[in-house]
Amino acid sequence: MSSCIGIDFGTTNTVLARRRPDGGVEPARFEHGAAGFSAFRSVLSFWQEDGEWAPETRCEAGPWAIDAFIEYPTDTRFFQSFKTYAANPSFQHTSVYGKRHYFEDILAAFFEQVRARAGTGLERLPPRLVLGRPVKFAGPTPDAALAQRRYEAAFARLGFTEIHHVMEPIAAAYFYAHKQKTASTVLVGDFGGGTSDFSIVRFEPGPRGVHAYPLSFSGVGIAGDTFDYRIIDHVVAPILGKGAKYKSFEKLLDMPASHYHNFARWSDLCLMRSPKTVAELKRLAAASLEPEKIGKLIALIEGNAAYTLYKAVSEAKTRLSHEDTARLTFSAAGVDVDTIVARRDFESWIAKDLDRINACIDEALRMAALEPGTIDRVFLTGGTSFVPAVRKMFADRFGAAKVDSGDEFVSIAYGLALIGEDEDIGRWTVQENPVRS
Repeated sequence: MSSCIGIDFGTTNTVLARRRPDGGVEPARFEHGAAGFSAFRSVLSFWQEDGEWAPETRCEAGPWAIDAFIEYPTDTRFFQSFKTYAANPSFQHTSVYGKRHYFEDILAAFFEQVRARAGTGLERLPPRLVLGRPVKFAGPTPDAALAQRRYEAAFARLGFTEIHHVMEPIAAAYFYAHKQKTASTVLVGDFGGGTSDFSIVRFEPGPRGVHAYPLSFSGVGIAGDTFDYRIIDHVVAPILGKGAKYKSFEKLLDMPASHYHNFARWSDLCLMRSPKTVAELKRLAAASLEPEKIGKLIALIEGNAAYTLYKAVSEAKTRLSHEDTARLTFSAAGVDVDTIVARRDFESWIAKDLDRINACIDEALRMAALEPGTIDRVFLTGGTSFVPAVRKMFADRFGAAKVDSGDEFVSIAYGLALIGEDEDIGRWTVQENPVRS
């Protein structure tokens, strides 16, 4: 049995990997219906069932959580993109059927279900966990130390006695370097759901394996979820009342933008179902010149139809990676959307986001004291790396021949598992002293 496990806990997907006795790496595999997969959706559902003396709270994760949500949308508490709460000091806890759940409670519940659904191979966990973390956590004022403490508290409950944190792009770089035969300076771009992270690493193969010299790190809280948000903001939000007017003391005011910002950010959807928020929206609808649009927003929130919308938007974005146009169709809770989204429009919506990502790459180069021409290889990982405008950005700066990708959804977990077997693991970790019980 391997002495460690690598976990890439992502905003959208989670991957677990461990090293095989032959030196290779394999991910944990899951089966749902007729489909097999290794990228486990980072979602969680809670619901209640009748018990002998009182209602009992049940929990599921991944596609099973989605099944529960779709079958009982109004009776299921659905968590999506909850990784974005990890470094948020303002998030203390949330209530699930009258019981307080802290972030570490949610994370531990999620991984208990992941472990249960993995079947064979995870009955006995190894003592060492190598856990990926972004260079920059999502949120306006992220607290990385807080996020790591929350991670440690959750995973200690599962029985891990040695927990190491490794930057996600470093793990991807480590995985990539094991395929290289010559010394090289590699820029790694890791595009997740909540953050885009970059690292520049110098790799030098030797008789005892690959030695790495990390040169710089940078990160920005922009990635796949942000790109989804741009589509919602320009296509869906106007149908739900964005830009509508309402009367207040004989004045005409715009609908508060914060409601649409929160609705488009998937991690905040669960908070919008609070009685206070719904009551405020109903008050605005009563004073609005277009109350039917605000009513649709309320219906979506109360009807817990967010996943259907998320899936439709995500699928349209994916099609735009290989088509010039994509049809966005959505029908739920009395809201119908059927429109064509052009890639050129999508690219104009994300242009400022790409500028910030470009600035992040500049920062990594500046910190490493390197020019673009000194980068030998560029390795891109994560689903957003398929977006043509993203790939073009790297091709234009470093040359298309240098840009490489592969195993986009599992490379980080593979790298984490490989690092976990390194005798000198401390040279890869974010903190000097791993958590030990």
